[in-house]
Amino acid sequence: MAKFNGWNTGGGNMQNLMRQAQKMQENVQRVQEEIGSTEFETSVGGGAVKVVITGKKEFKSIEISPAAVDPDDVEMLQDLILTAVNQAVRTAEETMEKEVAKVTGGLGNMGGFGF
Repeated sequence: MAKFNGWNTGGGNMQNLMRQAQKMQENVQRVQEEIGSTEFETSVGGGAVKVVITGKKEFKSIEISPAAVDPDDVEMLQDLILTAVNQAVRTAEETMEKEVAKVTGGLGNMGGFGF
């Protein structure tokens, strides 16, 4: 039986482990591609600002309701936009993390997977 740093690796077991790791990496990449092309929509301020973002965190659109445009209160509109953008990014990140965790069994970032 082969040994690696004192561990019995048993040739076949190591090969099986490597195949499982490769399969997991392929599944992670598939999930990342799927989520990357998914669009996430967030709306704040009762629909005053709507943001659409992809899982790759690329912004598709930002819609601002004319009712939200008050020249005397530009700061409120800026806050609504920031809130919507941050919420959309969080939603995309959380979805990616949850879906990758399903594939990895919660092992987290195993290095080199890029998430």
